[in-house]
Amino acid sequence: MERLQKILSHAGIASRRASEQLMLEGRVTVNGVTVRELGTKADPAHDDIRVDGRRVKVVEHHRYLLLNKPRGYVTTRSDPQRRPTVIDLLRGVREYVYPVGRLDFDSEGLLLLTNDGDLAARLTHPRHGVARVYEARVLGVPDAHDLDRLGRGIVIDGRRTQSAGVKLLPHGRDAKEATLAITIHEGRNRQVRDMCDAIGHPVTHLKRVAIGPLKDAKLKVGQWRELTEDEVRRLQDAALGDAARAQHKGHKGHRGRQNE
Repeated sequence: MERLQKILSHAGIASRRASEQLMLEGRVTVNGVTVRELGTKADPAHDDIRVDGRRVKVVEHHRYLLLNKPRGYVTTRSDPQRRPTVIDLLRGVREYVYPVGRLDFDSEGLLLLTNDGDLAARLTHPRHGVARVYEARVLGVPDAHDLDRLGRGIVIDGRRTQSAGVKLLPHGRDAKEATLAITIHEGRNRQVRDMCDAIGHPVTHLKRVAIGPLKDAKLKVGQWRELTEDEVRRLQDAALGDAARAQHKGHKGHRGRQNE
């Protein structure tokens, strides 16, 4: 028996947090009974588990897709306002995949979609601190003090952001605008935009160029591709977090010495 939100996540329906929201909204049933209690457990091998009336099946094959999201698309499977979603761009994909994290409607760049619930949960959990790199074009040219404030952290809605990597890109210098490379390790909603607003240099264009070890400058806007096996391994390693990663490497080294 497993917690229902974990079963939904493993089945590729949504992340655990999003699965909890589905339950709270009354969209999940077990053996015909609507389940709203987050601690509820079920057996995916024997129970009839459904979301919006659709039977949940155990995932037999994981898929990992990298999409270069255009502006004007929402990062969700469906939208009440009937705006275009990133799923509309995945022609030919039959598996039930979902976005890992978000890019807002007016932003573009790299977005991971998968049906691997465990990996998605680790990538989006703050404690693992998987880096995301953005290129932000802003109004005006931030000075050294502004860049230092961004790097040390900005108080947004009463909470200070974690330290960030900030670099003023040479090609972005002019009298009216500049381009910043900003690396963050947390995923607050519209975080980069809010950080730049706080120093008086609002974002005019935002693009995500890296998710952990994933980069692809050749992937055209609106296109997607499968991750390679090596990319999946490196992404899984990044999602372990620093402490777990060190322990994992230690075990590998210990086994290696035994075989010498």
